Parts: sequence; C-alpha cells; structure tokens
Amino acid sequence: MPNPANLFTDLSASAQTNFAELFEQVQAAAFDRSVRDLPGSFNKKVVKGREYWYWQVRDLQGINRQVYLGPDDERVQKLVKMHRDGSPPQTADLASLVGACAALGCATVLPQHFEVINRMAEHGFFRAGGVLIGTHAFIASGNMLGVRWIGGLRTNDVDVAHAGKNVSLALAEHAKADMHDAITSLEMGLLPQQSLASGSGATYITARKDIRLDLLTAAGRKNDAYLYEPLNVRLQPLKFMEFSLEHTTQTALLSGERAVLVNIPSPMRYALHKLVIMGEREEAFRTKIQKDAGQVAALVEYGLQRSRSSLQAAAEDLMSRGPDWRKRAVQGVKYVAEYNPRIAKLLEEILDRHARGGGNPGLPKERGSPGPPPPRG
Repeated sequence: MPNPANLFTDLSASAQTNFAELFEQVQAAAFDRSVRDLPGSFNKKVVKGREYWYWQVRDLQGINRQVYLGPDDERVQKLVKMHRDGSPPQTADLASLVGACAALGCATVLPQHFEVINRMAEHGFFRAGGVLIGTHAFIASGNMLGVRWIGGLRTNDVDVAHAGKNVSLALAEHAKADMHDAITSLEMGLLPQQSLASGSGATYITARKDIRLDLLTAAGRKNDAYLYEPLNVRLQPLKFMEFSLEHTTQTALLSGERAVLVNIPSPMRYALHKLVIMGEREEAFRTKIQKDAGQVAALVEYGLQRSRSSLQAAAEDLMSRGPDWRKRAVQGVKYVAEYNPRIAKLLEEILDRHARGGGNPGLPKERGSPGPPPPRG
C-alpha cells in the first residue's frame, strides 16, 4: 500500500519556473495561430458560471464560428491586449524549454500518445472546445500544479471529450474540424471499432491494441454513440461526464522536446468525477478502479494541503446533483479506502458535510483555474 504522505512530491523551484515559462510560450503560440490569419473579433461568454475567451469569425457561408482561446485569466487577458495593441508574442526555443522541464522532473507522456493528441490539436480539436481527460490529463495537471505524482500514470488509453450536442457545455459554437481524418491520417493503424448493431463506434484502436482512443461526451436521452458532424467523428455518451466538462482550464502536455496546449478538467473536479465513475464501474474493471483510486487519492491529498477551497467547491457541486451522484460517490470512497484509508476518511467527511448541507443547486462553484504555484525559495 502506498505511503499516504508520498502521493506526490513538489517539483523544484527551477522546474516550476521553467514549466510556467513553457506554458506561457505554448499558450501564446497557439493563441497567435488561432487569430493571426482569421479576420474576426474577440468575445467573451459565460459557460456554467465561468467566463471564457474566443475568437469569432464569419465563414464563407456567413455563419459565425468560434475558436476557443481559453478561460478568462491574466495570461489570456495579456494575450488579447497584445494582439489588440499589435504586439506579436515573444517566441522562445520550445524544444530547449521542454527538454529543461523534463530534465528537472516534469512528467512527460509516451511519444505515440503525444502524436495522437498533438495531431488532434493541429486539426483544431481543442480550439473547438475539446477536452483531454483520463490519465493524460492527470499527468498534465501535476506539472500545472507544481508537483509530480507518485503513481497512477500507466495507460494505453487516450481519452478525450467534447460537449457535442450539449450546447450549455460548449466552449465554441459552430466550430468545425475533421477528427476522423486527423486520427486515421496518423498512419499508426488507429481505426474505429465496428459493431454489427451500430456500425463505427467512438473508439479507435490499433490492431495490436497498444493504443486506444476513446471520444466521449455528456449523456443525453440516448446512450448510443452518435456522429457529431461538426467534428466528423462519433462520440460516446457517458453518464456524469458533464462534471469534467464544466470549469475547464488549460495547460501544456510534454513529450520529448515537444509540447502542445490542451484543455483539461479543473483538477479537483477531475478527482471527484473519477470518484463517481469508480462507483459506476463493475468488478471486471478492477485494474482501472485501482488506478482511478490512486489518482483520486493523490489529487484529494493535494486539495487538502494546497487547494481546499476548490476541493470544497467541487464537493458542494457534486453532492447537490442528486441521489444517483451521491450513491456513486459513496461507493467510490469505499474503493479509495482500499487504496488509502486516511484520504478516504477525510474525503468522506467532506462529502458527508455537503450532503447534510441540503444540496443547494445554487452553491458557489470553483473560481478561476489553479495554475502553477509560485516557486519555493
């Protein structure tokens, strides 16, 4: 059983400083690519109580389309101001920055997984409001928070999600991208799984089954995968998925000497979404439950020490969503207890406090995105 005190370790001050610089450069480069050659205007809109920036353009058919730029924070505000002032962002040697971050202990992902995620980014998945979820989001969140996770990093799956038909969650409207072409053009052998009942599914997998890509969305009236035409790809509805698609943030994902800007769930919401999903899993998925429990424990440990208000806000929101959510959260805590009893007990106390609080749907949500903590001198 893991030592409860060692679910994460702090990255050095140098690693945190280098990653903060790298993220700023990657975000500026992605921002510049998004607005440089497209005549349009900046706009802000509110999604689930938070403000986000996007670049609005009118296409040849006269339809207003949006390119997602990021949450309304100081970094994005600075980039908007620089563009309005006609000041191009300063560029740096990204390869050297990524290499320095990796050498200083920042976590990286496998090259073949990075290729899939980067190709989707190049074809506009994240500009269309797509979100990286699963273990790769967990890895990326560690660098963002200035820590290195001790476990829970192994996976063959690449999991991404999009609001799809759920307009209330969408970060960009009328965005278009061809994700099927992006995935199959990689020449890695990723092909959609076929079903006799429904045809192509929302899972791409190689013949050797060494890479699996799942494209998910929030559940609606039907549970069947459906073709989401703006992205030319099928999405699989998943219960409770909306919790990770609300209050997203941005960070950089690293591999080798490369980096890509990705949208990820807010870390505390990611943790509690995993908790609920564990309560939904069957015993046949025991290996995944163990990995999920490790990730939940590590993130909750971080939240208890460094981000208690965000953890409390996520717990308030989750426990206000009804008995199905609360039931699965309770089951998820039992799985965490098998991995880390101390964290499970503390988490249970937090959830129970908010369950007894009446579950007011109007309770305050998380504010802002966590971002890397200041270096420790």
